[in-house]
Amino acid sequence: MSCVRSLVFDMGHLNINFVIQNGAIRRQYTDKEEVVLWMNTVGPYHNRQETYKYFSLPFCVGTKKTISHYHETLGEALQGVELEFSGLDIKFKDEVMQTTYCEIELDKAKRDAFVYAIKNHYWYQMYIDDLPIWGIVGEADENGEDHYLWTYKKLEIGFNGNRIVDVNLTSEGKVKLVPNTRIAMSYSVKWKKSDVKFEDRFDKYLDPSFFQHRIHWFSIFNSFMMVIFLVGLVSMILMRTLRKDYARYSKEEEMDDMDRDLGDEYGWKQVHGDVFRPSSHPMIFSSLIGSGCQIFSVSFIVIIVAMIEDLYTERGSMLSTAIFVYAATSPVNGYFGGSLYAKQGGRRWIKQMFIGAFLIPAMVCGTAFFINFIAMYYHASRAIPFGTMVAVCCICLFVILPLNLVGTILGRNLSGQPNFPCRVNAVPRPIPEKKWFMEPAVIVCLGGILPFGSIFIEMYFIFTSFWAYKIYYVYGFMMLVLVILCIVTVCVTIVCTYFLLNAEDYRWQWTSFLSAASTAVYVYMYSFYYYFFKTKMYGLFQTSFYFGYMAVFSSSLGIMCGAVGYVGTSAFVRKIYTNVKID
Repeated sequence: MSCVRSLVFDMGHLNINFVIQNGAIRRQYTDKEEVVLWMNTVGPYHNRQETYKYFSLPFCVGTKKTISHYHETLGEALQGVELEFSGLDIKFKDEVMQTTYCEIELDKAKRDAFVYAIKNHYWYQMYIDDLPIWGIVGEADENGEDHYLWTYKKLEIGFNGNRIVDVNLTSEGKVKLVPNTRIAMSYSVKWKKSDVKFEDRFDKYLDPSFFQHRIHWFSIFNSFMMVIFLVGLVSMILMRTLRKDYARYSKEEEMDDMDRDLGDEYGWKQVHGDVFRPSSHPMIFSSLIGSGCQIFSVSFIVIIVAMIEDLYTERGSMLSTAIFVYAATSPVNGYFGGSLYAKQGGRRWIKQMFIGAFLIPAMVCGTAFFINFIAMYYHASRAIPFGTMVAVCCICLFVILPLNLVGTILGRNLSGQPNFPCRVNAVPRPIPEKKWFMEPAVIVCLGGILPFGSIFIEMYFIFTSFWAYKIYYVYGFMMLVLVILCIVTVCVTIVCTYFLLNAEDYRWQWTSFLSAASTAVYVYMYSFYYYFFKTKMYGLFQTSFYFGYMAVFSSSLGIMCGAVGYVGTSAFVRKIYTNVKID
């Protein structure tokens, strides 16, 4: 079946890790040295996350039983990697002619299992020297009445010197599934010399025609032009408007009390005694800002690492790196959240620290815990082992929490003083009535449109790499999009906050945060479109997995955008009230 060989290119998803044997990394081989063929998972092609152990189907195991121990990483365990030894005897540069390695006693139950797998387009994944290989379980005839199993694995392995640089699989030997028969499973190994360098052996799994398409470049250019337009517009309008405001306020300062009372005073200066009033629910607000700053730090650092190192070549390395960086950046969360809570006069700082430290982990772990129940019901490989859960809990308790405490203490002591340019009045000023489109709820709903518009093309590429069979490797694009998103978010929230303050409504803290965070709502709405029109996913497990983790992704993105928007707006508000003379 020659089409299976093209699956390596079309279904280019892989996770690569070092094979550790006896504590040493094995990347170079000697002649006749053992080469391990790992069987990973099997599952329906259209449901990428619905995977099961390879031997959950009634495949038989090869005759070779002894093998060195294999160690999983945390990222692999969370991603459901289930490597099991195939039992096939493969040695470096030692060709094997077609050889039967086992036979399947096909009773009715086993036949039904294979028929179900073939009807649902099951395919499996294997690894040789961390290079992924894909194969199809079988196929049905045109009428869908008879079903056939591919029984012959024809392996072609390329080597350059003493290293493996290429692996291809061709499935042959189509055998009709008939109950109460014996099916012989066979394999062969052919070695060929290759000019591919070891460092470039993953290049064939990438898809430059997809990720470097002119639409991708055009979307980046379009977003970049949007940034220039927005920054110019905000600078020009706000600078001209603020200059007029300053001139008007200076003129008012020269009036005597009688003229000032008769004058028509209005604008953002009128709320100077309330603009720095603590936000409602300051504990939750501070925790969200701290978590958003940490998510931004994690995103920035992980993208930088991915640009420098090819993380896609190692199984589970992206997830492991993200977990490590998230734990290491916990002081960022504590610093920004703790200092903001102190500025707003909060006294229960320990409770705020706990909320800030566990806000994101609780959201992620709660979603994973719910989906894990469904995975366990399906007996899927995505079910997270109990030991992995304990490891994640230990990271939260013994790494994230102490580092968050350090950040909180530093934040409260270094920048926790409320050094506002204006005094806060003892009695809150009544908020006057205003037009409906100036209400905070309307501003929040409209605030996320432009930030979403700057990233929605990139969302398609990111979704396709995660939910389909593409490897995302253009992290330079992702960095540009992250920078563009932050600039657009800050510009939009500054404009929204200016209009709100000009309407003499001083409730700008939550408004600036939520208007930026509403980007997440549009991203989650886009995920519905992507699910129904761009994928062929089906079933309870895959659907709950998709929408559950898309909710986590959208919420995290919203918290990050909200924090970025608030930080930029806070600097703007402080600046304009510093430059105006207040009685």
